[in-house]
Amino acid sequence: MFKNQSEQIKQLSDKQVLQSLYFTQFLLIIISIVMSIFLFKDRNDFLKVWEYKDNDFLLFGFITALIVIIIDYIMMKLLPSHLLDDGGVNEKIFKNRNVLHIIFLTALIAFSEELLFRGIIQTHFGLLIASLIFAILHFRYVTKIVLFIMVVAVSFFLGIVYELTNTIYSTMIAHFIIDLVFAIQIRRKFLKGVKRDNE
Repeated sequence: MFKNQSEQIKQLSDKQVLQSLYFTQFLLIIISIVMSIFLFKDRNDFLKVWEYKDNDFLLFGFITALIVIIIDYIMMKLLPSHLLDDGGVNEKIFKNRNVLHIIFLTALIAFSEELLFRGIIQTHFGLLIASLIFAILHFRYVTKIVLFIMVVAVSFFLGIVYELTNTIYSTMIAHFIIDLVFAIQIRRKFLKGVKRDNE
């Protein structure tokens, strides 16, 4: 079943992959809006998610992202590549994008996922439930146990940062930087391969 999904993704055109990504991210935003209508008492209650007292959220966001990127780099150096292979999904998404498009996509992903998982679900149901739902939505990693554990751990870590900072901005910035660095890395690796093939 999971192998079939990986094969299906490989058969999608670049346009279809992009449309699918946009669809899922906007769907998460719509789900967040609907849930917020039912879960928050009023507009002011919802706006508390967006409050911040100072600019420390920038520092927390950068430090959080840096920790995740360093750990991921260590894992990439220590573990065989097949344990970290997602079936080419992320490569398919990012390899043909220019840097501005990658910035926009990673910002959209960070906004939509953090709004739903931290701003809505974790705020009302707690860290554990938010991390479990996040893991369920990343079911394509179930057969890749190392990737699955890493995704759950990152979600849990972002949830802890949200609890500590009490602002969604810190996790949005962290999520954005993490995805941006990995997406640009995918793009650079792809371009290096193309250049090598043309030589």
